[in-house]
Amino acid sequence: MSLKINIIKDKLLSENWFVLRNFTYELIRNNGEVVRHKREVYDRGNGATILLYNTEKNSVLLVRQFRIATYVNGNESGELIETCAGLLDDDSPEDCIRKEAIEETGYQVGKVDKVFEAYMSPGGVTELIHFFAAEYSDAQRANKGGGVEDEEITVLELSFPEALAMVKDGRIRDGKAIMLLQHAQIAGWLQA
Repeated sequence: MSLKINIIKDKLLSENWFVLRNFTYELIRNNGEVVRHKREVYDRGNGATILLYNTEKNSVLLVRQFRIATYVNGNESGELIETCAGLLDDDSPEDCIRKEAIEETGYQVGKVDKVFEAYMSPGGVTELIHFFAAEYSDAQRANKGGGVEDEEITVLELSFPEALAMVKDGRIRDGKAIMLLQHAQIAGWLQA
């Protein structure tokens, strides 16, 4: 049984970087009771992320970059170790992630495998992320990576066991990276 929703008010709060709206709505529960909520919703568009892995080396490529939201929430350096990712803008998820891979990591990937899709913060952010994986080799290295224009990205090639240890001890705290690393472990792509 699906819930019924009545939007009472949709107020634009900001269009600065992305779109922030304030919604007032009524949620009609399955028992007929009506509950009114007021919530802010941040629409930043949808995105894609990829785990680049090498079965011969038993390694993964991750990136480290500054993230202001983590800095203001207690991450002392503000740097976060992540999987390569980006917003779709007008690209398909597959085209987006290939473009992000070359920009951020310097590796030109061809075939990418869609693993799943997930909402990462559905309580207030609209973003749906498309998760991919692809094997990489040294021969696919086209440039040094590091991002574009205003980005400062460090490329990290880590052994798979080291990456899993970094999740366990808290050095990797990015949800996308954790989900893809654990998926790789479950799928048996690499040796833990």
